[in-house]
Amino acid sequence: MAKTTDKLNPTKLRLQEIDKELADLSEKRNSLVTHWNLEKELIKSVRASKEEIETLKTEADKYEREGNLAKVAEIRYGKLLELQKSIDAKSEELAKIQKDKKMLKEEVDSEDIAEIISKWTGIPVSKMLESERAKLVHMEENLQKRVIGQLDAVVAVSNAIRRSRAGLQDENRPIGSFIFLGTTGVGKTELARALAEFLFDDEKAIVRIDMSEYMEKHAVARLIGAPPGYVGFEEGGQLTSAINKAPYSVILLDEIEKAH
Repeated sequence: MAKTTDKLNPTKLRLQEIDKELADLSEKRNSLVTHWNLEKELIKSVRASKEEIETLKTEADKYEREGNLAKVAEIRYGKLLELQKSIDAKSEELAKIQKDKKMLKEEVDSEDIAEIISKWTGIPVSKMLESERAKLVHMEENLQKRVIGQLDAVVAVSNAIRRSRAGLQDENRPIGSFIFLGTTGVGKTELARALAEFLFDDEKAIVRIDMSEYMEKHAVARLIGAPPGYVGFEEGGQLTSAINKAPYSVILLDEIEKAH
């Protein structure tokens, strides 16, 4: 009876399953380690051969300047050709190994760089790899995902951005200056946020200035800073200080009709 109970003991059955799973994982790990080591050795060998080729080319140039043509011929038509054949053979072997499973790369490419920067900045990899041309072509579509029913404004903004990117605008001037008019809730601020996200991959890349605070004539000093010789000259203004901290931003002058 005890024997039957042991066979049906769920704890022992679970332990057997775990042992089997561990054995399978250990086998997979060993296979991956072997594969990784093989790739590593081939890449290391190819890299060493390429470095040797560069060294031999330098030596050949040196012998050529010295007039030692025998050495030049030995290097260029002997050693270099052998090394190149070795590189081709190892590269072919590496390609076969990596056909189904690629664990290492011989060179760092744009995707690797984009992935690292993505981890640092939080910007999606796809956005960084998207070409400038493709991004500009689909600008209206991207903006309209957030701003509904304001096609004229979206098209006007998109055209201005494209002109700037095409170099048809004074490089010392802003990318674009726009005045959005309309009642509350039509999408003026949302379009500014969408534009910030499109240009700088962050909708928070906005310097917002509440222009209702600048109803008096002298209030402009708080915006751009006091003129030379006046108190607070070195401190800068609300706008200039914000731009110094975040130069890649959309400047939103909210409620501009209330300013002086």
